[in-house]
Amino acid sequence: QVQLVESGGGLVQAGDSLRLSCAASGGSFSSYAMGWFRQAPGKEREFAAAISRTGAVTYYGDSVKGRFTASRDNAKNTVYLQMNSLKPEDTAIYYCAADQSPLTAQHMGISPYDYWGQGTQVTVSS
Repeated sequence: QVQLVESGGGLVQAGDSLRLSCAASGGSFSSYAMGWFRQAPGKEREFAAAISRTGAVTYYGDSVKGRFTASRDNAKNTVYLQMNSLKPEDTAIYYCAADQSPLTAQHMGISPYDYWGQGTQVTVSS
């Protein structure tokens, strides 16, 4: 069983950048497809990004495409979400998630993921 801990959130201004990290422990990190989701107050959890086991394949949600980049360092058991050109509507709690099956388009949904972190708050002021 893998444990996930997100970090790197904070309060920034519109147009700024942030890099979130998700550190994994307790499992074989390189065998997991990883996802990033976010949830704003009163809204459903929304897909942001997903990355394959090797990092060769990524998927992005429409609202973040071109601004966010997912990457991973399997030697460090960590997945990252680089967020550029942040907007107030990016304000949310950001969660990472892990799943042992190979990355597919289904990983743009919540259901494939077995493990979730506790989340990190990102607040973007206008």
